[in-house]
Amino acid sequence: MTQLNQYFPNIDKIKYEGPDTDNPMAFTHYDEDRKVAGKSMKDHFRFAVAYWHSFCNDNNDPFGVGTRIFPWDKTSDPLENAKFRLEAAFEFFTKLGVPYYCFHDRDLAPEGQTIGESEKKLAELVDLAKQYQKETGVKLLWGTANLFTHPRYMNGAATNPDFNVVCHAAAQVKAALDATVELGGENYVFWGGREGYMHLLNTDMKREIDHMGAFLRAARDYGRKIGFEGVYLIEPKPMEPTKHQYDFDAATVIGFLREQDLLDDFKLNVEGNHATLASHTFSHDVMLAAQNGLLGSIDANRGDYQNGWDTDYFPTDLYDAIQVMMILLEHGGLAPGGLNFDAKIRRNSTDLDDLFHAHIGGMDTFARALLIADDILNTSDYKKMRDGRYSSFDEGDGKAFEDGKLSLTDLRALAIKQGEPEMISGKQELFENLVNRHIR
Repeated sequence: MTQLNQYFPNIDKIKYEGPDTDNPMAFTHYDEDRKVAGKSMKDHFRFAVAYWHSFCNDNNDPFGVGTRIFPWDKTSDPLENAKFRLEAAFEFFTKLGVPYYCFHDRDLAPEGQTIGESEKKLAELVDLAKQYQKETGVKLLWGTANLFTHPRYMNGAATNPDFNVVCHAAAQVKAALDATVELGGENYVFWGGREGYMHLLNTDMKREIDHMGAFLRAARDYGRKIGFEGVYLIEPKPMEPTKHQYDFDAATVIGFLREQDLLDDFKLNVEGNHATLASHTFSHDVMLAAQNGLLGSIDANRGDYQNGWDTDYFPTDLYDAIQVMMILLEHGGLAPGGLNFDAKIRRNSTDLDDLFHAHIGGMDTFARALLIADDILNTSDYKKMRDGRYSSFDEGDGKAFEDGKLSLTDLRALAIKQGEPEMISGKQELFENLVNRHIR
């Protein structure tokens, strides 16, 4: 790739060196060509880098300004800096060895003073990104539109009570879909960052939710019209920035998709930290989406259990990752989605190489988790133990109940005939110990 600058000059391509290496700039477990359960690690994970956190987030927080100094912010012209940023990003992607990246429209190009100017700037950066993709082989996992940062979206975008704002949001999504199709994006994400309410006193909830459904159908139809054949994804989150968001969790989104007749085109992009903010586990929302055939993609990150907000830390909790990988292995994986590191380095991590350390750690965590999960599923009694808890439904009256052949009266008669049920242990500690024994 022709580059005007080297933003990470002291870092070479990150390679796999195995568990015994003491090189912090090497993978200990992520060996992209290693076959596990019939396919390579690269194909299992389809790792992606989140453009916004990695190249746009300067480590600011609600209590202080940013701490990162970006070498790609060279001028006072935001558009020129966006070009330098894109150059740096593709250098990072190729040195890290990820096959994908993801972006919001405003990450890639700054917003203009008018809709036409914004579209022109985005198109210019898309042309440049297309060139870099061709030269490096890095692809776009998904694109999306930032419908939450600008003040016009303070009351929502698709759910805004002002129709004029809805029109602006539609124009922005149209341009983002155009960009995604031009770059060969395999998915398109909707995250309703302000699609919800702060107080019910001034909110017509049903009307807003119906507006969101109408907006998504219009976006779906436009995307199909211009040749987008990928999956549309909705990313659940319970709150923050709004008090209550309409895409609260996986169960809520699934119900919404069913009610709005969107199941044929939409799936879920499940984020770890969003699931825990909804008082679930990461694996809970992944499992719920997978069992409904609606697991589209994953934003891999984690929260801080001593903190009640969306910290978006890099995922290094091995136990958490193992449970997610067990679900993925049993439910057929992620394609055409992937594992996107929607995660940011800590506020006090200010060196350029910290970005590499963070991604290496996340990739190794999931690679190690894959190996352990595959071992558990294939060499232990885990599935036999789990399925055994439901053995009373495998035949006889239990099977008849599952098949819908018993009435409530029938069930009452059986309860009288059988008498008080025996206590059957759930063996939770044994299940937990089983997982721990496979961590090597």
